Amino acid sequence: MSKELELLRQREWRLIDQSSLGPMFDALQSFAADDTLCTSVGAGQSPAVARAWVHHQTIVLGIQDTKLPDLKDGLQLLKDAGFRVIVRNSGGLAVVLDEGVLNLSLIFPDTEKGIDIDRGYEAMLSLIKQMFKEFPVEIEAFEVVGSYCPGSYDLSIGGKKFAGISQRRLRNGVAVQIYLCINGSGAERAELIRRFYEAGKQGKATKWVFPDIKPETMASLSELLQKELTVQDVMLRFLTALNGFADHLFASSLQEQELEWYQAYLQRVTERNEKALLTE
Repeated sequence: MSKELELLRQREWRLIDQSSLGPMFDALQSFAADDTLCTSVGAGQSPAVARAWVHHQTIVLGIQDTKLPDLKDGLQLLKDAGFRVIVRNSGGLAVVLDEGVLNLSLIFPDTEKGIDIDRGYEAMLSLIKQMFKEFPVEIEAFEVVGSYCPGSYDLSIGGKKFAGISQRRLRNGVAVQIYLCINGSGAERAELIRRFYEAGKQGKATKWVFPDIKPETMASLSELLQKELTVQDVMLRFLTALNGFADHLFASSLQEQELEWYQAYLQRVTERNEKALLTE
């Protein structure tokens, strides 16, 4: 068994499904949840965790995005389009979250040998390939130039990006996170982020490099597989694939000690977010 599949193979997988909590479920709560679970898994208080979540009409910026010279104008454009804006507590650049985007986190203990970064990415890639194995397509991982939040583990079919993978490490826990564009128009999501950068930059030279977004480089899985998929369809595929790697898969929510950690992390990410979005 490859190292990636070894990582997926767990005696127990604990599932936290937050994919149907609705529009009141805030993305800052997700960041606090993953930090909490990294702490819990890293301390040996929880087995490996798989968490699924969906956020409505939210743009998640990276810290670098807050350095745009005309950030205020960019934020106003997103607000006018009906989106809430938050800043994530890890790297990366702007991404779109809406009811057609499913987010997954796999949270592992960072063992004594350590989980190198590529191994975490490859584990997620292996899981996604398993979820869509019956389709006659090749899912590839490479940086899709022209996409939003480009990175070496962009997932694409036929050169069009439908997902991006990131990682966060905290207190001996590793969270490997992916956003999957399930349905809707990938190009329309990309066009919104293109307009955000256009409004936030206004042609000015910047110390930071921001992506030159080409909306046609992005698509949803429904568009790429030519099959109308729902978040619920893909959740079932996720659970089926994960179950194949576990002796025991069980549903759960945050427990007593975790709830205390969660409140502290939520306060921290909320304060950091407010500070990052100060544009005056």
